[in-house]
Amino acid sequence: MKVRLSIDIKGAVQGVGFRPFIHRIAKENNLTGFVFNSTTGVTIEVEGDKNGLDQFLHSIQKDKPQFAVINSLEFTFLDSIGYTNFEIRESKKNGKVTALILPDISICNYCLEELFDPYNRRYLYPFINCTNCGPRFSIIEKLPYDRPNTTMKTFFMCAECRKEYEDISNRRYHAQPIACHDCGPQIELYGNSANLIKAHNNALNTCVEKIYEGKIIAFKGIGGFQLIVDALNEQAILELRARKQRDQKPFALMFPNIESVKAICELTKEEEFALLSPEAPIVLLRKKAIENSFVSNVAAINNPYLGIMLPYSPLHHLLMKEFGKPIIATSGNLSEEPMCIDNQEAFSRLKNIADYFLTHNRPIIRHVDDSIVRIVKGKKTLLRRARGFAPLPIKLNKTNKKHENTKIIAVGGHLKNTVALKVDDLVFISQHIGDLSTAESFTSFKNVINDFQELYNVKPDIIVSDMHPEYLSTKYSFELNNNVEMIQHHFAHIASCRIENAVAGEALGVSWDGTGYGEDKTIWGGEFFVSGNETYEHVGNFKKFYLPGGEAAVKESKRSVLGILYSIYGKNLIDHLPEAIIKQYSKNEHQLILNLIEKKINTPETSSVGRLFDAVSSLLGICHKSTYEGEAAMQLEFIADKSELSSYRYSVEQNIKLIVNWTQTIKEILSDIDEKVRPKKISAKFHNTLAKIILEIAEITKLERVILSGGCFQNVFLLERTIDLLEGKNKKVYWHQRVPPNDGGISLGQIAACLYSQRNNVELKYINELK
Repeated sequence: MKVRLSIDIKGAVQGVGFRPFIHRIAKENNLTGFVFNSTTGVTIEVEGDKNGLDQFLHSIQKDKPQFAVINSLEFTFLDSIGYTNFEIRESKKNGKVTALILPDISICNYCLEELFDPYNRRYLYPFINCTNCGPRFSIIEKLPYDRPNTTMKTFFMCAECRKEYEDISNRRYHAQPIACHDCGPQIELYGNSANLIKAHNNALNTCVEKIYEGKIIAFKGIGGFQLIVDALNEQAILELRARKQRDQKPFALMFPNIESVKAICELTKEEEFALLSPEAPIVLLRKKAIENSFVSNVAAINNPYLGIMLPYSPLHHLLMKEFGKPIIATSGNLSEEPMCIDNQEAFSRLKNIADYFLTHNRPIIRHVDDSIVRIVKGKKTLLRRARGFAPLPIKLNKTNKKHENTKIIAVGGHLKNTVALKVDDLVFISQHIGDLSTAESFTSFKNVINDFQELYNVKPDIIVSDMHPEYLSTKYSFELNNNVEMIQHHFAHIASCRIENAVAGEALGVSWDGTGYGEDKTIWGGEFFVSGNETYEHVGNFKKFYLPGGEAAVKESKRSVLGILYSIYGKNLIDHLPEAIIKQYSKNEHQLILNLIEKKINTPETSSVGRLFDAVSSLLGICHKSTYEGEAAMQLEFIADKSELSSYRYSVEQNIKLIVNWTQTIKEILSDIDEKVRPKKISAKFHNTLAKIILEIAEITKLERVILSGGCFQNVFLLERTIDLLEGKNKKVYWHQRVPPNDGGISLGQIAACLYSQRNNVELKYINELK
């Protein structure tokens, strides 16, 4: 007896070959019916005997395509109505938009083989793709994911491509970006004055010649423009640094293949797996202690790590095959601006940086930077979430009845900004936007918010922002909606890590970073919380010190030094400055800074562990002025002696809150400096001290679970040392993997805190004042 089965599937099931897969398993089980894409996912109806239907359901879950993600599968058995065959029907717009949009996926092995096969009709075609690979998020305009809803709509398929597109047995069946030499996008090389030089393959060959000559190329990739130079050409790299206004910050590198990476970097199996994964992120790898003839030292100045990726698009593969050695491949922008995505925009914004422009005519809808990954304790930790990962959602692990159907947009922080959108039980996190310090970045931020609302056809009920009254994101939240919830920055970090790891029960939340607006209107950054399933409480912090000059002290570590020493020695702090650091102050500069502190002029208080890192870095003569965020702390981490296990003294004062007093730590560091102890030993002892502080707070609070979040936990030495100490005492430790520990994870945390956490024991009247 025949039975009908009606199935609704939600998830990432469009653009992955899901309908051909359903067609195949329906045929294998002698079933009739149909399948179609919709704005919610995929809808299926099949008829046949009960055994065949049961096997069909089992195969959907067990054998689904590689990149398919099934978030829900609902089915109902119904009476048969007599379908005679199985067909793939046209897409339908039925109901609210909940289908998942896939990230852009690196070229698959099948397409890569065809790319370099001289007998294949797509030989050397820069935009080869199939249902297993190619652009998705960067080209889609709206759901469902069909060609008319992408930027490929203006490219009309030739007869050969049309035949493949409509052949259910072909790998390119309904591959929306399908194209070839005859009907698809093409590349062109332009000069600095937007003058056309070469087209098609000649453009690529000439581009490679220009890289050999030491020229800077603006290269249009999948999600935007990159700036490319020869990674061994020191003069070209220094010129790029000067034009891009990027003095010291490391550049990302692209290597031709995994063998070339292994030649100069230490590589664990997890790091190799990350490099070769379909997401193809930049992976931070430790350099071998050897001289190399592949990469100039000025690519990553004073840095034992290289940020390396492998070619991920067909065009990158063609370039690297022809050039044959590593290149710098950094975002196509001025520092702190979003990357360019449009040809004319690139000609305008990058004309003072690039010598040549390798462009193509496939439009990019939204910028998507390269993601950055680091391996911690054998697990992948995202430091920048973009290409390959965005906009896949985080699934909420429980339902909050109050906000079950509430649509929420979180606007994130100010640095490393992302935005997030809650629809039902999913939180969609945007691609990395960056620092909202320029007009271009702020415009990009607003565009991403509009983009998310249009893609998912959502008008938010609630906007969630940071508490900082001067953040552009906070101010803009009130332009979006009057119903604004404000979440404290450091608790948003904890809520982000908690929801990502589905933590249940009470946990100690350790939130350490450089800057965040505190509930007492001071600058926080060394905070401890008790976080429960529905409530949280701020239970402690580092002893506060002065930050003379405010924002200036973030860039000049020597200012933090004076703020810290003033907290210990008062106006006599000059007597305790190491000789090496005194030279870093111009005539009377330290006295001028001391006057700022004593008169409390632009001198906020802070509990920031990030600024404590800066001060120790400066005391040791490592970095007195940061040219990019986190530079002083990174340099301190890099020199730490991993074999050193000793630490410094400190105290935890238990009053209304737990206060970590670092006075003795700083005094002992000064003593070690006087005694000419090696900086690498002092650095390690300082890191070990911080790890011990976390363990002691966990033991004082008697909590068995510990959540680690905030920018300081990008420091792999600190993070791994802390994990080891805590796990040695049988604590369960949670850190970030799919979402960055830095402010790139704040937007997720804002939504999680809004949904699940109510503040205990605090007066929040001033929030209404801010509103």
